[in-house]
Amino acid sequence: MYSALINAVLSSSPDYDLLFESLSWPSESWPDTERVEALTAFIEGLGPLLIEPDSTSFPDAKRRCVLDKVESVLWTKCLPFLSRISAEAGEGVRCRESTAAACRLLSVSVPLCNEAVCRRVCQSILPSLHLSEEELTSPGRLSVEVASEVVAALLPFLAADEQLTHTTVSSSLSSIRTLPDALVSKPVRVILSLLNCLSSERLISILKLILDDLCSWHSTDRTPAVTERTLLCLTALSDHLLKPHHHLPSSCCSDSDPRLSLQFWRMVQDGLIHRDSVSRKRALFLLKRCAALSEEDGLDCPLSATGEDENLFKWAFSKSKLLREFWEDYVLVMETLEENQVGYPFVSNVSGQGLFHPSWLLCVYQRMFHSENKSLMREGVCHLLELRVLQQPTFALAFSQFIVGPFMDVLSETSLFHRSVGQSVGDCPELGVKLEVFLATFFSSLPTEHRGYVLLQLIQQLGSKHWCAVPLLFLCQALSKLPPCPLLGTSGLTALRDVLRCTMITHQVLLRGAAQCFLLNSALSLTVVSEVTLDDVFSFLTHFRADESLCRGTQLWKQLCAWLLENEGSFKPRITDEDCTGALTSKETVRAYVQGEIVSYLRVPASTGESERLPDSREADRLARAILLCVDMERGQSGAEISNTLESLLSPLLKTLSRVSTNIYLPLRKSDKSLQLVLRLFQLGEIPRSQQDGAEPVSVQLHRCPWWPTLTSVFDIERAELYLYVLRQLVVMCRTNLNFNVSLIRQDFSHYFDCFTDCCCQVPSLAYQVTRAVTMASLATVCGVMEHEVIDKQPETVSALKSLNEYFYSPKLDGPVSSFGSDLEVQDLLQDWGRFSANFMRDQWICLNFLIKAFGIPESVEAAETLKAALSCSVEALALLPSDLVLPVFTFMETVLPQVRLISYQSFSSKALCVEAVSLSWELVQGLSTNANDFWPALKGFISTAFHHKLLQLTKAHRKEIARDLMELSQSKSGVFGVLLQHCCQMWLPAGGGSGDQADTVFSSIFNHISIITEACVYGPVFRRDQRLVQDVQIYVEQLGEKCAANVAVTRDDQLPRTCVLAFLCHLDSSNLQHQRLMEEVAMELLKKDNDISRSKVRYYSNSLQHRVKNRVWQTLLLLLPKLREEFVATLWGRVFEAGFCSNQASVKYLIEWMMILILVRYPQHTDSFWSCFSLDHEKTKTSVCTFLSVLVHFSVIFPNLKEKAAQLRKALDVILQSCFNHNFSVRLYALLALKRVWSLAENHVEEADGLGGLSSVIKACLNQAEAMQSTGNANKNWTRIQEHFFFGAFHPIRDYSIETIFCTFPSLSELADDEWIPPWKFEKLSYFSEGPSLPLRNPALDLNQLQPGDWIQQDRSTVVADKEERWAEVQKKITPWRLGIQEQEPELQLVPPQRAARLGKLHGALLVVASLIDKPTNLGGLCRTCEIFGASALVLDSLRHVNDKNFQSLSVSAELWLPLLEVKPMELTEFLQVKKSEGYCVVGVEQTANSHSLQEYQFPEKTLLLLGNEREGIPANLLQMLDVCVEIPQQGIIRSLNVHVSAALLIWEYTRQHLSSGSAEVDSKRS
Repeated sequence: MYSALINAVLSSSPDYDLLFESLSWPSESWPDTERVEALTAFIEGLGPLLIEPDSTSFPDAKRRCVLDKVESVLWTKCLPFLSRISAEAGEGVRCRESTAAACRLLSVSVPLCNEAVCRRVCQSILPSLHLSEEELTSPGRLSVEVASEVVAALLPFLAADEQLTHTTVSSSLSSIRTLPDALVSKPVRVILSLLNCLSSERLISILKLILDDLCSWHSTDRTPAVTERTLLCLTALSDHLLKPHHHLPSSCCSDSDPRLSLQFWRMVQDGLIHRDSVSRKRALFLLKRCAALSEEDGLDCPLSATGEDENLFKWAFSKSKLLREFWEDYVLVMETLEENQVGYPFVSNVSGQGLFHPSWLLCVYQRMFHSENKSLMREGVCHLLELRVLQQPTFALAFSQFIVGPFMDVLSETSLFHRSVGQSVGDCPELGVKLEVFLATFFSSLPTEHRGYVLLQLIQQLGSKHWCAVPLLFLCQALSKLPPCPLLGTSGLTALRDVLRCTMITHQVLLRGAAQCFLLNSALSLTVVSEVTLDDVFSFLTHFRADESLCRGTQLWKQLCAWLLENEGSFKPRITDEDCTGALTSKETVRAYVQGEIVSYLRVPASTGESERLPDSREADRLARAILLCVDMERGQSGAEISNTLESLLSPLLKTLSRVSTNIYLPLRKSDKSLQLVLRLFQLGEIPRSQQDGAEPVSVQLHRCPWWPTLTSVFDIERAELYLYVLRQLVVMCRTNLNFNVSLIRQDFSHYFDCFTDCCCQVPSLAYQVTRAVTMASLATVCGVMEHEVIDKQPETVSALKSLNEYFYSPKLDGPVSSFGSDLEVQDLLQDWGRFSANFMRDQWICLNFLIKAFGIPESVEAAETLKAALSCSVEALALLPSDLVLPVFTFMETVLPQVRLISYQSFSSKALCVEAVSLSWELVQGLSTNANDFWPALKGFISTAFHHKLLQLTKAHRKEIARDLMELSQSKSGVFGVLLQHCCQMWLPAGGGSGDQADTVFSSIFNHISIITEACVYGPVFRRDQRLVQDVQIYVEQLGEKCAANVAVTRDDQLPRTCVLAFLCHLDSSNLQHQRLMEEVAMELLKKDNDISRSKVRYYSNSLQHRVKNRVWQTLLLLLPKLREEFVATLWGRVFEAGFCSNQASVKYLIEWMMILILVRYPQHTDSFWSCFSLDHEKTKTSVCTFLSVLVHFSVIFPNLKEKAAQLRKALDVILQSCFNHNFSVRLYALLALKRVWSLAENHVEEADGLGGLSSVIKACLNQAEAMQSTGNANKNWTRIQEHFFFGAFHPIRDYSIETIFCTFPSLSELADDEWIPPWKFEKLSYFSEGPSLPLRNPALDLNQLQPGDWIQQDRSTVVADKEERWAEVQKKITPWRLGIQEQEPELQLVPPQRAARLGKLHGALLVVASLIDKPTNLGGLCRTCEIFGASALVLDSLRHVNDKNFQSLSVSAELWLPLLEVKPMELTEFLQVKKSEGYCVVGVEQTANSHSLQEYQFPEKTLLLLGNEREGIPANLLQMLDVCVEIPQQGIIRSLNVHVSAALLIWEYTRQHLSSGSAEVDSKRS
């Protein structure tokens, strides 16, 4: 229309100036798109007239004037308008349409101007492509979006200018580096447009320039961000870079071929493992194009064009088929990984051909390791562990850095180490086993010169991060299993030390100790002895904890001694201080080293006379361990007495100790270090009795040493604590030396008490407080030793002890524990004053605890009030003392609380005080739950106090609440409930047996705490998956036994509460009335628990908590059954029947059936009530009758004790025959088995069988017919399985009645989780367990133990068939479009789709759906239907022939008749999209990228073009840069992609909801 109008105007010789003026617009305004297009059409029409040289209508002057006008339009209208567009925010339709119109105006105007004008325009715009963040909003400048469109429009006219072309390329490449992510695609499209305009020769040079620039950028900055941008460029230019060689001149084939660039392949590999899915897609696209191009060219791909040895991609024409299959498999693997799927075909093993680089496999593993799917991650790890190509040295070396880095990172995932299917509890996880083999194979395959370096890197990687306990344990174990080889020097020991520090992070003590053991084994087998000194070795050993791993006497300790002995004299010599030349000393032995270290250790500077802190004890720890190792090493070598070896080593130390009490000039620091070493030797290993003569000098110094009368510094308190620790150890060692003990008490105790009373009379000062602290600590030490009966109380000390007792309780115990003053002004000495004050209070409570047990309350005070005051003070002490010092207070309260109750039982205030004491104690214990060192001693002390037998009658509700809190705490902290149960069981049934009224009184308190017993019977938390893993690994470590030294120091048992209470119940005496009452009450409580679970609506599945509780209930009832009275069993019988009618898991069902059998055997009088169960309501016994039929399978066990055997036998056959014709298959199968067993019994008892009369022939016929029906198909399989099942085969209810069968064999055969199995040895290790004749511990027959769990599954659950009407209530309803009949539609088919839709009142939006990349007719048919329903403007297909496909039509259901269809080939998509963008369309694709918009938040423009990707590959990487917006659909699952039709339907509906909802509402209102 414009062209016809313009030609008409121009042919009438118009006034061109007037036309320019009328079509132009003010510079500051925003013209309509129509005006811009009109001006464009006018200038376009002038073009032919201006170009014609002989045109009469355009003389030169006029032509010059018109050209000036055109140039003026460029500078005054077009460019300012583009600047105005740039200033507008957003990417609205108005901006896109205006930009397209302005660019069209530029493309028409520029050719009419000279080249200089064109160059000036381009040069003014190019800087806008790479504006900085500050310049993006500067006035008068173009935005990047607008500038890129302008440059693209001008490129056809600039391509001939070589300099300008290079400038444009350089500017675009520079902008790619600096622009934000959302704008990077703009300059890429500029380059792409430029390449389309160049000739072949210039194209090669430009491509080489681009490729070199991108490779150079990536090589200097190899980051994910750079990889992402370079891949964007490469995929956009792939049509030019990856052309077949026959399309290019032969001389230029290698100039721009990226396949010959090493850096190009590094970019591709980095892209394959990129965190961004679009970058991975682009890299995979490039890989596929290169492989396809190589096959098409049919040429061998040479080595890297850079001349480097490393070649990442090879192609050999002679092996094209093999390589094509490999790369097809490789691409399939990578595409499958994008979907997080498991079970893909892995890469073919073509490594032997040498045609692919190992790094391609690393890309696959990297993707698997970073997968969100844990199963996929595990599969990748297992596959790598079994990779055979790593046995080749070249591959092993190529993989080394990957193993050290990413592989170690993925192994930190704890969930990888779960037990595999088929593994038993206590087995090493499959991954742990494979890891051992892998590391051994991998390091054996490495070149010898690289092994040590790679191993060091691996260990350093382990020490560089914090590991969870489980992965670190198995990595350390794998290192310990490496073949012995000298690989680690001093740096290796340092790296192992760092790993040791990582092990200290976890709270799993057993796993922590095991990891230390494995690390020490690794050090022993891998250390290069000649490169480390003994100093390095013993410094390294100090990081192993004696209480967790390196304990004297363990197998690990012996291995260390043997290693030292084997390598003695081979260690690297040290450089001595005396050797000023630095020359190495001669090789030294371990003994010489230790002797030298002792001398060096005791060498101290002269004393300055000032107060000093104690030396650092770590030096003493290191030396003490070295001494003991040396002693044990030499003992193993020569068999010499340890006393002689130790005496010769410690002679300098003993000499120093002997001078402590006689030499007043001996430096204080030397005596301190001597005692520190002695103490550490005591703690790490026992000193033999032959060395006990050295004890007296050490003890005598405590009151003879020179510092005793001059205690002036707080450091003297630390020093005294050290001396007292040594004294305590010496006294324990010398307990057989009575003369020494008496001397100690006579001299020391009186001396300490006199000093304490003297200092109390002095003026408060620092020396006064220090003396009080030291003397009280000394008194506490002696009282503690006497309390544990290490030494006897001699008559000479009784008066002193009574005097001390009088002192504490006078006057009237206003405060039995005096305070420790801290009002001194010596601030620099008071930094530890709080700790000393707390220790002072703790020491007083130790003394009080001993004195009240030894002498009670002094006669001079009133007992009741004094005890109340003492208890009140203990409550106050709990609030004041630190948590690690409260144990003496708990012990004191354990003694005082019962006395307070007895003295003032009716006093309300006393009761309240007792409750307050218990409550405060419990709060304190709860606060310690995260501190393992203090928690367990405090918990034991609290339970001993709060659950004292004399207090169990007091405040029952409060104590029950505490018991409930303890059980709740035990769910998160294993072992808590076990401590309570052990205490209570030993209290109610002492180990000695106990008898008389006092024992009965103590036992009677149990009836106030029945809940503790019943909860213990069913105790056992169900662990989370991660907790279950830790439990499994701990069991594995425990089963290593003495091989792992950690098992010596750490013990744990999560089943202890159950084993304790079961052993307690076994110990009960059925003849004791109280015991009988307890068993009956426990049985009723357990049955109530079972009934509550059966009636609840909580999901009841296998191995759930409900299942386990029910199983534990019936296990306990089976254990109690022999001890229950007959009268009580009669009341119990009905409850057992009720449980049999319930739906139970198999393990519970077997226990209930066993219970019924045993009751009928013991009490046959209940047989009639058993028969009545078969006559109950049929609905109630639908499938529950299987339980009672199972009892009849064992009728041969019940039959001997029955009276009227013939009648009972006939009754059994009657009820069985009724069930043989049941409609339920399971019931029929159980009835058939019972019939077979009972009839066999009847045949063996001829007399009873004769009484059956005519029934005999009927039964035989029925049995034969029933068995014949089971001869084929699944029926035969089930018949065989049920007969072979353990409960109906090997199991005998009487013979196999034992604790082992109930608690271990039955759970294992019933497929209960293995943490429910309680092996017999756990009962045997309990001191109070007694095995009775009626219930043996172990099963005498081995038949059951040799069986495996059966695969017969009873279908107990009744199936409810829904009513036919209900089944058809919810169906899919089809909707007839537009509610028109076929006859009414036929005339409409003659119209084109838009006209048909208009006739029917349909609304059409501006949505254009492009499906040219989709090739499956079913998807296209469904998509056509969706587009038609939601009113899309058109659907674009790659071929209109699809509409004739039957699969298409079956899904479209005639939608193609109502929807415009367009045809655009995939190869034409780039041009088609560019045209639509120029028309103002916003191109939207469905992709997950870093800049994707969520579908829930994105607002679709009205003119939206939805580009859909291929079903398999999605949107090709070379089209991604054409997208204006990427939209992603929020997902919750693991699989990442939806079907393309489903994805399109979601976006089409969201577009419709946003744009057409209001329009539809308007149409509906008009219709109505």
